[in-house]
Amino acid sequence: MEYLPDQLIWEILGRIKKTIDRNSTSLACKSLHELEKEQREFLRIGCGLDPANEALTSLCNRFPNLVKVEIIYSGWISKLGKQLDDKGLLILSEHCSSLMDLTLSYCTFITDVGLGYLSSCSKLMALKLNFTPGITGCGILSLAVGCKNLTTLHLIQCLNVSSVEWLEYLGKLETLEDLSIKNCRAIGEGDLVKLGHGWRKLKRLQFEVGANYRYMKVNDRLAVDRWQKQWVPCESMEELSLVNCLINPGRGLSCVLAKCKALEKLHLDMCVGVRDSDIINLAQESSNLRSLSLRVPSDFSLPLLMNNPLRLTDESLKAVAHNCSILESVRISFSDGEFPSFSSFTLNGILTLIQMCPVHLLALDHVYSFNDLGMEALCSAQHLEILELVRCQEISDEGLQLVVQFPRLSVLRLSKCLGMTDDGLNPLVGSHKLEQLTVEDCPQISERGVQGAARSVSYKQDLSWMY
Repeated sequence: MEYLPDQLIWEILGRIKKTIDRNSTSLACKSLHELEKEQREFLRIGCGLDPANEALTSLCNRFPNLVKVEIIYSGWISKLGKQLDDKGLLILSEHCSSLMDLTLSYCTFITDVGLGYLSSCSKLMALKLNFTPGITGCGILSLAVGCKNLTTLHLIQCLNVSSVEWLEYLGKLETLEDLSIKNCRAIGEGDLVKLGHGWRKLKRLQFEVGANYRYMKVNDRLAVDRWQKQWVPCESMEELSLVNCLINPGRGLSCVLAKCKALEKLHLDMCVGVRDSDIINLAQESSNLRSLSLRVPSDFSLPLLMNNPLRLTDESLKAVAHNCSILESVRISFSDGEFPSFSSFTLNGILTLIQMCPVHLLALDHVYSFNDLGMEALCSAQHLEILELVRCQEISDEGLQLVVQFPRLSVLRLSKCLGMTDDGLNPLVGSHKLEQLTVEDCPQISERGVQGAARSVSYKQDLSWMY
């Protein structure tokens, strides 16, 4: 091994992905050890780092070419040793000149001072923070000022990030392409307007408001005025995910929905205030849409947002069907509190999507309008490969037995469906129709009933959801 050409050793190491395997390989011979040190670009550390700062210094000296570092303290307790602190980030900034991607997760001893040290990492392009309570908006701003190539910023459960000057600064730089803000209680929908012309470059936006403080900043009048006055350019947006958001007619995130010409993935989960006009306008602009996921809320506790009851109807689905000709994935769900009479999408609207678009994946959750007639219609779905049915209580054995006639279906997932029994799966047994069958928490389907119904079978029974 000592006499193998460096180029060949480099190729060997490049094919070994698991850290434990790379560590073992580096012990095989001196050549592998030296070249592995040079090639190692990724490092994940956390609870096992003790003493933290000294161990990190040793690792940085051993691997001088680190590009991506993840520091994760999930499950940490004090007896595991002191966590990495601000000095640890100083060590990274001094030793990792090639650092481009940094993740800090459950790092409770890191503060704005530590982020300030990282401002000297001129190559840093991605920063991901998950539950870092010692960090505020001031720290993010100081890092953004130094790291002018930042394209990715993820903030998850950053409860003390209240100032959004950093967002305005990043907007002026126009470098941000991937922005994710989840459960940061002091950042509301209205604050996103401060990104300004930075919307022009944004390709991916994930914005999730914690359910416990969903309406905290709804009356931000200044933000509302800025949304109304400012043109929001979103020509580069490819993926948009909004959870627990307020969609105010004619302003706010409603403006964003109407401007996403390059959009490929849309996920709206429990977003109050979405109207048919929002989805219709989006469908007319977003002909590249490939994935659509809608979870419709039943919480109409905000009468100030509506002149009429707000709910999406078949008009939205038909607009998508007529304008988005390459749609491949459709997920439709109603919240747990939804009653059948409130189901805004009918069987006709759902089937219009299936008939007019090359849908490969269809997932329905709590959709009472989809019944045995819907299953019968899927017998002509030429592109459908994956079907997921969750709490679809109007489907009986008669509808389930039709699965064997679906032209290309290979994966079937059933969960919490009350009307299906072993009899519904009988035609599939021995048919070699399905590659994969998953049955979870369906009270009338037994483990024996799924045997032989697919090449790969997964079965789980937990009926606590019924009580």
